[in-house]
Amino acid sequence: MNRFKYLLITICLAATLTACDNSAAKSMDTTGVGTTNESSSTKEADIDNSDSDSDSIDNSTANNSDSLGEKDDTSNSKDGNVNNDTLVINNVSENEQGTPFENHGKLTLNGTSIVDCNNKAFQLHGVSTHGIAWFPQYVNADAFATLRDEWGVNCIRLAMYSDENNGYCSGGNKDNLKQLVKDGVKYATDLGMYVIIDWHVLGDHDPNVHKDEAKLFFDEMSKLYADNDHVLYEICNEPNGGVKWSSVKSYAEEVIAVIRKNSPDSLIIVGTPTWSQDVDIAAKDPITDYNNILYAIHFYADTHKKDLRNKAQKALDKGLPLFCSEFGICDASGNGKCNEKEADKWIDFFDKNNVSYCIWNLSNKDESSALIKSNCSKTSGWTMDDLSQEGQWYVNSLSSKTNGSRSSAISNSSNNDNSDTNSIAADNDTSSNSSNSSSSGNLSVDIDDSNSWNDGNNDFVQYNVTIKNTDSTADAIGWKVIIEFENKVEIDQSWNGIYKVSGNSIIITPVDYNSTVAAGSSQKDIGFIVKSDKDIAIKKICLV
Repeated sequence: MNRFKYLLITICLAATLTACDNSAAKSMDTTGVGTTNESSSTKEADIDNSDSDSDSIDNSTANNSDSLGEKDDTSNSKDGNVNNDTLVINNVSENEQGTPFENHGKLTLNGTSIVDCNNKAFQLHGVSTHGIAWFPQYVNADAFATLRDEWGVNCIRLAMYSDENNGYCSGGNKDNLKQLVKDGVKYATDLGMYVIIDWHVLGDHDPNVHKDEAKLFFDEMSKLYADNDHVLYEICNEPNGGVKWSSVKSYAEEVIAVIRKNSPDSLIIVGTPTWSQDVDIAAKDPITDYNNILYAIHFYADTHKKDLRNKAQKALDKGLPLFCSEFGICDASGNGKCNEKEADKWIDFFDKNNVSYCIWNLSNKDESSALIKSNCSKTSGWTMDDLSQEGQWYVNSLSSKTNGSRSSAISNSSNNDNSDTNSIAADNDTSSNSSNSSSSGNLSVDIDDSNSWNDGNNDFVQYNVTIKNTDSTADAIGWKVIIEFENKVEIDQSWNGIYKVSGNSIIITPVDYNSTVAAGSSQKDIGFIVKSDKDIAIKKICLV
């Protein structure tokens, strides 16, 4: 395939682009901060969000008392997102000529859907870099052109870690990192692609840790790209470690205010708690003072399945716009076996709901979530044989949206044979989490292992703890939980408690704000992650 075919712009395409420019100008008039004008949108057909996949998602939550409201003309009016009941979804663009931006122009929100300059629903199919401080070689024009022309990618996510080794706020060369971001934006813009500037919160857990640095960074970026409609901003990748939505929301409102001074209606993606999974919680208390705000939902297919899709569906039913700015088809560690069957379910779910997505990650790191095989040193022009199982799956997934025209353009001496595919385990959506419990007097404790993975060296398990007072008349003051494991474990992360390791046991005592368990109530949002090079299993629980 000729990679430079997109430079041939016909008179017809120029006319289309002019129409987009005019439409974008109108969109700016009608989607400004705090304004809503539904009559400005031309409605074409109904979105059918009731067509659930094989998960049989319960859509009755749309009428929950916590809902943002019925889907009428006033729905989402506070955040400038217009009702999308009659918006057409058309994700397949198999015969498009010209670049993605030439065809679709400035993007805005209509209800829960991203729409293009003609107010037609539009879906971004992207690729995220790994940390640009560690894999800068993949931020190059040829790599992005390969992704666009041969994979069918229309969006690049530039992941700049805020805290990890040589991150922006932890000893990294800020000038060099900003230049990499600027280079990436230029390459994507020149190729007519969309590009996300990602403030990649992870090891810092709470985005407020580096809030002042984030505000300065996004002030500089949004001034620089105030007139560049290719650019989206992602302001906190994955809040985690027990940080609550109220804290993330407070951070987001401050950073969004900085961006909005320079770029009044660009799309902004806000991360959600628990590694961008708690979108249902964010839906109960969304950001209402600004328009064109999306909320991050992240998944790794061999870990996150039906339960997380149900949370996403609840958020969508309540009118919360979602963007899957990071996902992989392996487990949550970024490693382990790939689960293509479950990944296909996620893509079907996103397609039905017009949710955009970016896969993690563009590198040759020796892990399952890297798109390039570890023994491949190419930084562009990859063949199918150069790609990992995840990389081959993604090319084929995008190819299905263009009747196979993408994957057939990539040379492949192995005829797309993927011997690992047959080893994928059967779908286990119906399996339930393990549960451990204990009681003492009127108090009981339940400990659920909600997540597990292996990073190649150690096993990891995430546990959620709930302390319940079964007495409906009297408060319970003070508690202590002792958890004995079969083998010695280390605490990797913990939240909302004081944790101590003693031999094979972990002792948890309360912090000041959750030491009292009100009558008939529970203390939740307590949890921890342990790691070990041996099997992790709870032997005994004692509540005192």
